[in-house]
Amino acid sequence: MHAIRLHAYGPAENLSYETVEDPVPGPGQVRIAVAAAGVHLVDTALRRGAAGPFAGTAELPTIPGREVAGTVDGLGEGADPTWLGKKVVAHLGTVPGGYAELAVTETGRLHEIPPGLDEAEAVAMIGTGRTVMGILQFTDLEPGSIAVVTAAAGGIGTLLVQYAKNAGATVIGLAGGPVKVSRVRAAGADLAVDYTLPDWPYRVRAHLGDRDATVLFDSVGGATALAAVDLLGKGGQHLVYGWSGQDPHDGTPLSFTDEELADRGITSRNVLGPEMLQPVGGDIRVLEERSLAEAAGGRLRPHVQRFPLAQASGAHHALETRATMGKVVLVP
Repeated sequence: MHAIRLHAYGPAENLSYETVEDPVPGPGQVRIAVAAAGVHLVDTALRRGAAGPFAGTAELPTIPGREVAGTVDGLGEGADPTWLGKKVVAHLGTVPGGYAELAVTETGRLHEIPPGLDEAEAVAMIGTGRTVMGILQFTDLEPGSIAVVTAAAGGIGTLLVQYAKNAGATVIGLAGGPVKVSRVRAAGADLAVDYTLPDWPYRVRAHLGDRDATVLFDSVGGATALAAVDLLGKGGQHLVYGWSGQDPHDGTPLSFTDEELADRGITSRNVLGPEMLQPVGGDIRVLEERSLAEAAGGRLRPHVQRFPLAQASGAHHALETRATMGKVVLVP
């Protein structure tokens, strides 16, 4: 089979398209003929050897990637035979191997792809979508809510805009550049603004009038996030799930002292990691099932940007330079 392999930590160019042996499913596993493989920002950090507790832990060479969708074409010993031939999507967990034409995983990680979703959309929902479901556990969106979404043209941002709009909230979407702003507007935002322009907070204030934002979904950090926090009124929520801003003053997590939060009358919370799993008793499949159900019901529709598998290095470079919109997916 063809696969992307990483032989040394470093730049995107270190990802090479190679021919390798087909994987064989072990006991309780299945093999998936991959039709779409998800690319996550964490993948780029792992490639550099700089992903926090996972930095430098992969045995090299390795095949990156942890999100796949396709058709089950092989069974390991003891695997349920009813999976054979089904279209499935799976998050591979801590075991990589997704950037390939074939991948193996345990049957307990499989979800059958709901009707109406293609493989690339299913991949978006199994990874990015489950994160969105996790974030939304920490706020109640309803008519009268005013949600500000940073990086609103990204995979998570696009789905948050849709969900908030479906809940009846007023949605302000922030994105970098006119093309991304148009995408945010198309996703349903009441106001889409370019946060690389210095006057963007004034535009939002003019739109809201005497109203204040009630929740800020923050994945950029830094100066942009601080300006967005200033839009929150008393009782507002600042929910942090990243800090990957493109502005030189962004890209760092924004945090407040208890005294600063009390003065503003808001709360601020990092909702990634263990925090996200507590409400579902540690069972991440609950979030995956919710995500796929939202997509199957037509309430959420991911925007997908596809790259050929052989161009994985280009996909990584585009993601790192914020030149992508929606979920990035590799297609073998």
